[in-house]
Amino acid sequence: MNRVKKGALFLVTLSFLLGLTSCGNKINEETKEIKIGVTLYKGNDTFINDIRKEIEALVKNKEEAEVCKITIDFVDANGSVINQGNQIDRFISREYDVICVNLVDRTAAATIIDKAKDADIPLVFFNREPVEEDMNRWNKLYYVGAQAEQSARMQGNIVIKAFETDKSAVDKNGDGKLQYVILEGELGHQDAAIRTEYCVKSVMERGFELERLADESANWQSDQGNEKMTNWIKEFGNSIEVVFSNNDEMALGAVYALKTAQVPKEHWPVVVGVDGINEALEAVKDGTMEGTVLSDTQVQATNIVNIAYALAIGQSLEEVSPIRNGKYVLVPHKEITKENIDDFIKRPKIKEIK
Repeated sequence: MNRVKKGALFLVTLSFLLGLTSCGNKINEETKEIKIGVTLYKGNDTFINDIRKEIEALVKNKEEAEVCKITIDFVDANGSVINQGNQIDRFISREYDVICVNLVDRTAAATIIDKAKDADIPLVFFNREPVEEDMNRWNKLYYVGAQAEQSARMQGNIVIKAFETDKSAVDKNGDGKLQYVILEGELGHQDAAIRTEYCVKSVMERGFELERLADESANWQSDQGNEKMTNWIKEFGNSIEVVFSNNDEMALGAVYALKTAQVPKEHWPVVVGVDGINEALEAVKDGTMEGTVLSDTQVQATNIVNIAYALAIGQSLEEVSPIRNGKYVLVPHKEITKENIDDFIKRPKIKEIK
Protein backbone atom coordinates (compact mmCIF):
# COMPACT_ATOMS: atom_id res chain seq x y z
CA MET A 1 0.00 0.00 0.00
CA ASN A 2 2.72 2.38 -0.96
CA ARG A 3 1.31 5.81 -1.77
CA VAL A 4 4.33 7.04 -3.69
CA LYS A 5 5.55 6.29 -7.17
CA LYS A 6 8.47 3.96 -7.52
CA GLY A 7 11.55 4.96 -9.41
CA ALA A 8 15.15 3.89 -9.37
CA LEU A 9 16.90 6.78 -11.05
CA PHE A 10 15.96 10.11 -12.47
CA LEU A 11 17.99 13.00 -13.75
CA VAL A 12 16.46 16.42 -13.97
CA THR A 13 18.41 19.21 -15.61
CA LEU A 14 17.05 22.69 -15.25
CA SER A 15 18.77 25.58 -17.01
CA PHE A 16 17.85 29.18 -16.47
CA LEU A 17 19.35 32.63 -16.83
CA LEU A 18 20.47 34.67 -13.86
CA GLY A 19 21.08 38.43 -13.93
CA LEU A 20 24.52 39.36 -15.17
CA THR A 21 25.12 41.56 -12.16
CA SER A 22 24.41 38.65 -9.84
CA CYS A 23 27.01 36.37 -11.42
CA GLY A 24 30.18 36.42 -9.38
CA ASN A 25 33.79 36.06 -10.47
CA LYS A 26 33.69 32.30 -9.90
CA ILE A 27 31.37 31.76 -12.86
CA ASN A 28 32.93 30.44 -16.05
CA GLU A 29 33.17 33.56 -18.24
CA GLU A 30 32.67 31.61 -21.48
CA THR A 31 29.54 29.66 -20.52
CA LYS A 32 28.41 31.81 -17.58
CA GLU A 33 27.30 28.57 -15.97
CA ILE A 34 26.80 27.33 -12.43
CA LYS A 35 26.50 23.58 -11.90
CA ILE A 36 24.78 22.19 -8.81
CA GLY A 37 24.39 18.46 -8.18
CA VAL A 38 21.71 17.06 -5.88
CA THR A 39 21.75 13.45 -4.70
CA LEU A 40 18.63 12.14 -2.96
CA TYR A 41 18.54 9.17 -0.61
CA LYS A 42 15.26 7.97 -2.18
CA GLY A 43 13.48 9.75 -4.97
CA ASN A 44 10.20 7.98 -4.19
CA ASP A 45 10.03 9.39 -0.65
CA THR A 46 7.06 11.79 -0.70
CA PHE A 47 8.60 14.44 1.52
CA ILE A 48 11.94 14.43 -0.29
CA ASN A 49 10.16 14.52 -3.63
CA ASP A 50 8.24 17.59 -2.43
CA ILE A 51 11.52 19.34 -1.63
CA ARG A 52 12.80 18.47 -5.11
CA LYS A 53 9.66 19.95 -6.69
CA GLU A 54 10.03 23.14 -4.67
CA ILE A 55 13.65 23.48 -5.78
CA GLU A 56 12.55 23.01 -9.39
CA ALA A 57 9.88 25.69 -8.94
CA LEU A 58 12.41 28.11 -7.47
CA VAL A 59 14.69 27.55 -10.41
CA LYS A 60 12.01 27.86 -13.09
CA ASN A 61 10.64 31.08 -11.64
CA LYS A 62 13.99 32.78 -12.18
CA GLU A 63 14.43 32.02 -15.88
CA GLU A 64 13.04 35.30 -17.24
CA ALA A 65 15.34 38.29 -17.80
CA GLU A 66 18.53 36.57 -16.64
CA VAL A 67 21.84 35.86 -18.36
CA CYS A 68 23.77 33.27 -16.36
CA LYS A 69 23.08 29.58 -16.87
CA ILE A 70 22.54 27.25 -13.93
CA THR A 71 22.33 23.50 -14.33
CA ILE A 72 20.83 21.52 -11.48
CA ASP A 73 21.06 17.73 -11.72
CA PHE A 74 18.95 15.56 -9.41
CA VAL A 75 19.97 11.91 -9.03
CA ASP A 76 18.37 9.19 -6.92
CA ALA A 77 20.63 6.97 -4.78
CA ASN A 78 17.67 4.63 -4.24
CA GLY A 79 18.73 3.88 -0.68
CA SER A 80 22.23 2.74 -1.65
CA VAL A 81 25.39 4.16 -0.08
CA ILE A 82 27.36 2.80 -3.05
CA ASN A 83 25.08 4.55 -5.55
CA GLN A 84 25.38 7.81 -3.67
CA GLY A 85 29.15 7.54 -3.50
CA ASN A 86 29.29 7.02 -7.27
CA GLN A 87 27.02 10.00 -7.82
CA ILE A 88 29.29 12.19 -5.71
CA ASP A 89 32.28 10.99 -7.76
CA ARG A 90 30.43 11.92 -10.96
CA PHE A 91 29.63 15.43 -9.73
CA ILE A 92 33.25 15.93 -8.66
CA SER A 93 34.69 14.61 -11.94
CA ARG A 94 32.46 17.03 -13.85
CA GLU A 95 33.61 19.90 -11.64
CA TYR A 96 30.25 20.90 -10.20
CA ASP A 97 30.33 24.12 -8.19
CA VAL A 98 28.23 22.85 -5.26
CA ILE A 99 26.88 19.43 -4.25
CA CYS A 100 23.69 19.07 -2.21
CA VAL A 101 23.33 15.78 -0.34
CA ASN A 102 20.32 14.03 1.17
CA LEU A 103 22.30 11.27 2.88
CA VAL A 104 21.47 7.60 2.53
CA ASP A 105 23.43 6.89 5.72
CA ARG A 106 24.36 9.81 7.97
CA THR A 107 27.23 7.78 9.46
CA ALA A 108 28.80 7.54 6.00
CA ALA A 109 29.11 11.29 5.54
CA ALA A 110 32.84 11.40 6.29
CA THR A 111 33.79 9.75 3.00
CA ILE A 112 31.66 12.19 1.00
CA ILE A 113 33.07 15.14 2.93
CA ASP A 114 36.67 14.08 2.36
CA LYS A 115 36.10 13.66 -1.38
CA ALA A 116 34.50 17.09 -1.65
CA LYS A 117 37.20 18.67 0.49
CA ASP A 118 39.94 17.26 -1.75
CA ALA A 119 38.12 18.74 -4.77
CA ASP A 120 37.31 21.99 -2.91
CA ILE A 121 33.58 21.67 -3.73
CA PRO A 122 31.23 22.91 -0.95
CA LEU A 123 28.54 20.57 0.37
CA VAL A 124 24.99 21.40 1.45
CA PHE A 125 23.43 18.50 3.37
CA PHE A 126 19.69 18.53 3.88
CA ASN A 127 16.99 16.59 5.77
CA ARG A 128 19.40 13.90 6.99
CA GLU A 129 22.00 15.52 9.21
CA PRO A 130 25.59 14.28 9.47
CA VAL A 131 26.89 13.73 12.99
CA GLU A 132 28.48 16.79 14.58
CA GLU A 133 31.98 15.33 14.38
CA ASP A 134 31.67 15.06 10.59
CA MET A 135 30.22 18.56 10.25
CA ASN A 136 33.41 19.81 11.89
CA ARG A 137 35.69 18.11 9.34
CA TRP A 138 35.73 21.13 7.00
CA ASN A 139 34.62 24.75 6.86
CA LYS A 140 32.60 24.41 3.62
CA LEU A 141 29.84 22.18 4.99
CA TYR A 142 26.25 23.28 5.62
CA TYR A 143 23.04 21.64 6.76
CA VAL A 144 19.43 22.61 6.07
CA GLY A 145 16.75 20.79 8.05
CA ALA A 146 13.98 21.19 10.58
CA GLN A 147 13.75 21.37 14.37
CA ALA A 148 13.00 17.78 15.34
CA GLU A 149 12.31 18.36 19.02
CA GLN A 150 9.90 21.15 18.17
CA SER A 151 7.94 18.88 15.82
CA ALA A 152 7.60 16.23 18.54
CA ARG A 153 6.44 18.75 21.11
CA MET A 154 3.87 20.05 18.65
CA GLN A 155 2.59 16.50 18.17
CA GLY A 156 2.20 16.25 21.91
CA ASN A 157 0.37 19.58 21.99
CA ILE A 158 -2.08 18.40 19.33
CA VAL A 159 -2.89 15.35 21.48
CA ILE A 160 -3.30 17.49 24.59
CA LYS A 161 -5.63 19.91 22.83
CA ALA A 162 -7.73 16.99 21.57
CA PHE A 163 -7.94 15.68 25.14
CA GLU A 164 -8.90 19.07 26.55
CA THR A 165 -11.54 19.54 23.86
CA ASP A 166 -13.20 16.15 24.43
CA LYS A 167 -11.63 14.02 27.15
CA SER A 168 -13.82 10.99 26.54
CA ALA A 169 -12.98 10.98 22.82
CA VAL A 170 -9.28 10.49 23.62
CA ASP A 171 -9.26 8.61 26.95
CA LYS A 172 -11.84 6.17 25.67
CA ASN A 173 -11.61 3.68 28.53
CA GLY A 174 -11.73 6.44 31.13
CA ASP A 175 -8.76 5.14 33.13
CA GLY A 176 -7.00 8.52 33.24
CA LYS A 177 -4.14 7.25 31.09
CA LEU A 178 -3.41 7.59 27.40
CA GLN A 179 -2.52 4.23 25.89
CA TYR A 180 -0.25 4.87 22.88
CA VAL A 181 1.81 3.32 20.13
CA ILE A 182 4.65 4.92 18.16
CA LEU A 183 5.54 4.40 14.52
CA GLU A 184 9.23 5.25 14.37
CA GLY A 185 11.21 6.33 11.35
CA GLU A 186 14.46 4.84 10.18
CA LEU A 187 16.67 3.51 12.96
CA GLY A 188 19.71 5.74 13.34
CA HIS A 189 18.01 8.80 11.86
CA GLN A 190 18.44 11.69 14.30
CA ASP A 191 14.95 13.11 13.70
CA ALA A 192 13.31 9.74 14.36
CA ALA A 193 15.07 9.34 17.69
CA ILE A 194 14.26 12.88 18.81
CA ARG A 195 10.62 12.76 17.71
CA THR A 196 10.12 9.41 19.43
CA GLU A 197 11.49 10.73 22.70
CA TYR A 198 9.86 14.13 22.85
CA CYS A 199 6.36 13.40 21.57
CA VAL A 200 5.83 11.38 24.76
CA LYS A 201 7.98 13.52 27.04
CA SER A 202 6.13 16.70 26.12
CA VAL A 203 2.77 15.18 27.11
CA MET A 204 4.13 13.81 30.38
CA GLU A 205 5.61 17.21 31.23
CA ARG A 206 2.10 18.62 31.08
CA GLY A 207 0.96 16.25 33.82
CA PHE A 208 -0.61 13.50 31.73
CA GLU A 209 -0.07 9.83 32.42
CA LEU A 210 0.74 7.62 29.45
CA GLU A 211 1.06 3.89 28.91
CA ARG A 212 3.17 2.59 26.05
CA LEU A 213 1.64 -0.38 24.28
CA ALA A 214 4.20 -0.72 21.47
CA ASP A 215 6.71 1.11 19.29
CA GLU A 216 8.42 -0.13 16.14
CA SER A 217 10.30 1.26 13.19
CA ALA A 218 8.33 1.49 9.96
CA ASN A 219 11.18 3.21 8.08
CA TRP A 220 9.13 6.28 7.08
CA GLN A 221 6.99 4.09 4.75
CA SER A 222 3.21 3.91 4.58
CA ASP A 223 3.08 0.20 3.75
CA GLN A 224 5.18 -0.64 6.80
CA GLY A 225 3.04 1.68 8.92
CA ASN A 226 0.00 -0.23 7.70
CA GLU A 227 1.63 -3.56 8.57
CA LYS A 228 2.67 -2.50 12.08
CA MET A 229 -0.72 -0.94 12.83
CA THR A 230 -2.58 -3.98 11.52
CA ASN A 231 -0.63 -6.18 13.92
CA TRP A 232 -1.26 -3.81 16.82
CA ILE A 233 -4.99 -3.73 16.15
CA LYS A 234 -5.01 -7.52 16.31
CA GLU A 235 -2.98 -7.50 19.53
CA PHE A 236 -4.50 -4.57 21.41
CA GLY A 237 -7.94 -4.25 19.86
CA ASN A 238 -9.62 -0.99 20.83
CA SER A 239 -7.11 -0.21 23.59
CA ILE A 240 -4.99 2.06 21.36
CA GLU A 241 -5.92 5.67 22.13
CA VAL A 242 -3.07 7.58 20.49
CA VAL A 243 -0.86 6.84 17.48
CA PHE A 244 2.29 8.95 17.38
CA SER A 245 3.98 8.70 14.00
CA ASN A 246 7.41 10.14 13.18
CA ASN A 247 6.11 11.13 9.74
CA ASP A 248 2.90 11.40 7.73
CA GLU A 249 3.56 8.44 5.44
CA MET A 250 3.54 6.01 8.36
CA ALA A 251 0.56 7.80 9.92
CA LEU A 252 -1.36 7.34 6.67
CA GLY A 253 -0.44 3.66 6.76
CA ALA A 254 -1.96 3.47 10.24
CA VAL A 255 -5.11 5.19 8.97
CA TYR A 256 -5.38 2.66 6.15
CA ALA A 257 -5.04 -0.19 8.67
CA LEU A 258 -7.80 1.28 10.83
CA LYS A 259 -10.06 1.58 7.80
CA THR A 260 -9.27 -1.94 6.62
CA ALA A 261 -9.98 -3.35 10.08
CA GLN A 262 -13.25 -1.39 10.09
CA VAL A 263 -12.53 0.09 13.50
CA PRO A 264 -15.67 1.97 14.61
CA LYS A 265 -15.31 5.74 14.84
CA GLU A 266 -15.94 5.71 18.58
CA HIS A 267 -12.85 3.51 18.99
CA TRP A 268 -10.67 5.37 16.47
CA PRO A 269 -7.43 6.56 18.12
CA VAL A 270 -5.95 10.04 17.82
CA VAL A 271 -3.43 9.84 14.94
CA VAL A 272 -0.73 12.50 14.57
CA GLY A 273 2.07 12.76 12.01
CA VAL A 274 4.85 15.08 10.85
CA ASP A 275 5.62 16.68 7.47
CA GLY A 276 2.35 18.16 6.21
CA ILE A 277 2.27 16.21 2.93
CA ASN A 278 -0.86 16.59 0.81
CA GLU A 279 -2.47 13.27 1.71
CA ALA A 280 -2.01 13.99 5.41
CA LEU A 281 -3.63 17.40 5.00
CA GLU A 282 -6.63 15.71 3.40
CA ALA A 283 -6.73 13.19 6.26
CA VAL A 284 -6.77 16.03 8.80
CA LYS A 285 -9.53 17.67 6.79
CA ASP A 286 -11.71 14.54 6.82
CA GLY A 287 -10.92 13.76 10.47
CA THR A 288 -9.07 10.46 10.02
CA MET A 289 -5.94 12.18 11.38
CA GLU A 290 -6.14 14.51 14.36
CA GLY A 291 -3.30 16.62 13.07
CA THR A 292 0.14 16.87 11.59
CA VAL A 293 3.16 19.12 11.98
CA LEU A 294 4.31 20.99 8.90
CA SER A 295 7.97 20.51 8.05
CA ASP A 296 8.05 23.31 5.52
CA THR A 297 9.45 22.07 2.20
CA GLN A 298 9.11 25.54 0.68
CA VAL A 299 11.31 27.20 3.27
CA GLN A 300 13.82 24.35 3.28
CA ALA A 301 14.07 24.40 -0.52
CA THR A 302 14.53 28.17 -0.50
CA ASN A 303 17.44 27.88 1.91
CA ILE A 304 19.03 25.03 -0.05
CA VAL A 305 18.87 26.98 -3.31
CA ASN A 306 20.00 30.29 -1.80
CA ILE A 307 22.95 28.75 0.03
CA ALA A 308 24.05 26.69 -2.98
CA TYR A 309 23.83 29.69 -5.30
CA ALA A 310 25.70 31.95 -2.88
CA LEU A 311 28.47 29.36 -2.52
CA ALA A 312 28.71 29.00 -6.31
CA ILE A 313 29.17 32.73 -6.92
CA GLY A 314 31.28 33.43 -3.85
CA GLN A 315 28.63 35.48 -2.07
CA SER A 316 28.70 35.79 1.73
CA LEU A 317 26.15 33.50 3.35
CA GLU A 318 25.41 36.23 5.88
CA GLU A 319 23.54 37.98 3.07
CA VAL A 320 21.46 34.89 2.35
CA SER A 321 20.13 33.31 5.52
CA PRO A 322 20.80 33.20 9.27
CA ILE A 323 23.33 30.39 9.77
CA ARG A 324 23.68 28.83 13.23
CA ASN A 325 27.25 28.16 14.28
CA GLY A 326 28.30 28.98 10.74
CA LYS A 327 26.85 25.72 9.41
CA TYR A 328 23.16 25.11 10.22
CA VAL A 329 19.81 26.40 9.01
CA LEU A 330 17.00 24.88 11.09
CA VAL A 331 13.49 25.64 9.85
CA PRO A 332 10.65 25.92 12.41
CA HIS A 333 7.52 23.74 12.23
CA LYS A 334 3.83 24.62 12.34
CA GLU A 335 0.94 22.72 13.93
CA ILE A 336 -1.89 21.74 11.60
CA THR A 337 -5.29 20.66 12.93
CA LYS A 338 -8.86 20.92 11.69
CA GLU A 339 -8.98 24.46 13.07
CA ASN A 340 -6.42 25.80 10.59
CA ILE A 341 -6.30 23.10 7.91
CA ASP A 342 -7.81 25.27 5.19
CA ASP A 343 -4.93 27.74 5.46
CA PHE A 344 -2.48 25.02 4.50
CA ILE A 345 -4.51 23.14 1.90
CA LYS A 346 -5.00 26.40 0.02
CA ARG A 347 -1.44 27.65 0.50
CA PRO A 348 0.04 28.73 -2.84
CA LYS A 349 3.25 27.22 -4.13
CA ILE A 350 6.41 29.27 -3.85
CA LYS A 351 6.80 31.78 -6.66
CA GLU A 352 10.22 33.29 -6.28
CA ILE A 353 13.46 33.19 -4.41
CA LYS A 354 13.41 35.86 -1.75
